[in-house]
Amino acid sequence: MFGWYVDLSKQEKRTFWACFSGWSLDAMDAQLFSFMVPALMATWHISKTQAGSLGTAALIATAIGGWLCGILADRIGRLRVLQFTVLWFAAFSALAGFAQNYDQLLVLRFLQGLGFGGEWAAGAVLMGEIIRPEHRGKAVGCIQSGYGVGWTLATLISTAAFWLMPQAMAWRALFWFAVTPAVLVIFLRRHLQEPEVFKKTRAAEAQRGVGAPGMLAIFQADIVRTTVLASLLALGVIGAGSAVIPWLPTYMKTARHLSGVDVGIYMTTVTIGSFFGFVGSAYLTDLIGRRRNFLLASVVSWMVMLAYLFLPLNNAALAIVSFPVGFCLGATYSTLGPYFTELFPTAIRGAGQAFAYNFGKGVGALCVVLVGMLAEHLPLSQAIGIFTLAGYTLAIIATLLLPETRGIALVSGQASTTRTAPSITTHTSSSSRSA
Repeated sequence: MFGWYVDLSKQEKRTFWACFSGWSLDAMDAQLFSFMVPALMATWHISKTQAGSLGTAALIATAIGGWLCGILADRIGRLRVLQFTVLWFAAFSALAGFAQNYDQLLVLRFLQGLGFGGEWAAGAVLMGEIIRPEHRGKAVGCIQSGYGVGWTLATLISTAAFWLMPQAMAWRALFWFAVTPAVLVIFLRRHLQEPEVFKKTRAAEAQRGVGAPGMLAIFQADIVRTTVLASLLALGVIGAGSAVIPWLPTYMKTARHLSGVDVGIYMTTVTIGSFFGFVGSAYLTDLIGRRRNFLLASVVSWMVMLAYLFLPLNNAALAIVSFPVGFCLGATYSTLGPYFTELFPTAIRGAGQAFAYNFGKGVGALCVVLVGMLAEHLPLSQAIGIFTLAGYTLAIIATLLLPETRGIALVSGQASTTRTAPSITTHTSSSSRSA
């Protein structure tokens, strides 16, 4: 089952664990906030709309920071950007723990979010370029399972913090704790190298006297359709997740009337499910292809969320269904990294991946605050359900309009493939012109 990992080179394995730890830290830091929401609402007497705005501010900043870091990754290298983003969001996580009011925390959450986007932008393209084609889906998908690990850690740490401390102090401690793992991530990334395909592309550009692509290169005529559809796919997947993940602890506590400890137990089930969703989907994406995997994950997620939010489940049944909910949330995210790597040529891969993914995060961030606003007038389950189901529907439509890319090799700024198909061949030629 893990023979593919044994087959990886030393550099591929180093990159795998360095990016895995970074995504775990990113997820832990982000998800700790979802457990802070009830405490912040009680401590500062803020509304659900204001609480949602704190989440939205970070996600909008993620979109901005991610695109800027993607452009920088194409100019100065994937590794430099990757190291800087860890230091950035660790610093602002620490400062967020000292916030004295809602306005201060809103600003700090925005600054914190700039680092979140950069981590994914540089890490996803680095992994996509380092890992060989036959293992790319499994490796990048399994790395993204670090999200499930980070989410689980956030659940366990927050449960312990609110058990050991008064809630007015616990949420501050959670921000401060998030700084600690950043030291480990920086240590693991000491010996990484830039991907060969990136170095060759930059050398070829320098030899031709061509500078780094501009900020709008991903909107050129031969690649703009890919940019738009990839962005809509990300919006569907991330928008659906953004409507669920930040509000799930609040839903369990306020709508299902679970205790803080029970919320921790139920959320642990969800996060464990998400880990297996990431890993399972990573294997499927190399087995059945990127498009089929997206379609399968989106349709199943649609059905599972309908059952979770709208069927009259008792608490025991809710606990059981929590695992497939987490599984589906992980499965829909898992293929974004390898798919976006293969859709964009090397010269603009960082900018293309970062823009598409972070467009989804930025616009999808509106789902967080819109759920909060709608929940002022409707039950929280209905507010979550409306945006979640709409997101998965959008993801299905975008997937149907994009090409299959499984098996593409990344060669000096252009995509080539050992599997000849009309959609891939067309994309390859346009990628070459862009590069």
